[in-house]
Amino acid sequence: MKKLDCPNFTLGNEITPEQVSYFNQYGIIKFRNFFPKSTVQLLLEEASRIEKKWLEDGRDKVNGIPLKFGKDEYDNKTIQRFCFLSKESEMLHDLLKDSRLQALIDLLQPYEGRIGEDEKDGLVLNNYIRTPNSSFSQMGWHTDCPRDFFLGQKMMPMLNVGIHLDNCPYENGGLRVLAGTHKQNMLHLLFGKKYFVDHTPDPDEVGFDIDAGDLTVHDGRIWHRVQQSPHFGEKSRRRVMYVPIITGKYNPKSENSKTPFYHWFTRKVHR
Repeated sequence: MKKLDCPNFTLGNEITPEQVSYFNQYGIIKFRNFFPKSTVQLLLEEASRIEKKWLEDGRDKVNGIPLKFGKDEYDNKTIQRFCFLSKESEMLHDLLKDSRLQALIDLLQPYEGRIGEDEKDGLVLNNYIRTPNSSFSQMGWHTDCPRDFFLGQKMMPMLNVGIHLDNCPYENGGLRVLAGTHKQNMLHLLFGKKYFVDHTPDPDEVGFDIDAGDLTVHDGRIWHRVQQSPHFGEKSRRRVMYVPIITGKYNPKSENSKTPFYHWFTRKVHR
């Protein structure tokens, strides 16, 4: 296990050839200081506002996708996985129009991509915290593409764009990837690891030092997991908003959408 030697890339309104080359080699790329700390604080406040509203309303799913609940260190009920957040917030809706996010679509060439605001799970917020009653402190090995397979659809390339809202040095856990596995064949994509139930560190995995405001992009075909923090309570907290950039047929979700069956499986193993 080691840190990935990632250059200090910054994301502008266009992706540079060097950035494309790096991403094509590793299947993941990190951009420093995508948002200043002041914007990160506004995003956290907006997420807190939505959480309060959804808890008061007794909301348990959005567009057929279940919310994931847990407890903080004070035993208060909290939402640990949000979905379709931008549909509840004009601020977050506008965030998805950022020209720098739009520039990332070029990483999917030759496919035509788009930001899936009302597809898949929309804008997601993962709120990892390690407490005795937390239901979401780590995530086992997985790739993001087989969701299409289980829905009877062709697996298409996609990107998951992570907007990091907390400082997370490598030693505090966080994202781990098997760099380059986005080039694996279908057999390894489907059976290379035991999806979600396997949390075992891999000798070839790499991680990152991440600061609040940084942005990561990973190819949906790459094997990745989330390492549990060695700490408890607030010191273990790691909040990340994920923007899906997808290809293929437009397939929006609505409040009438059924819950995909794989969500009932993952809610039992995300511990």
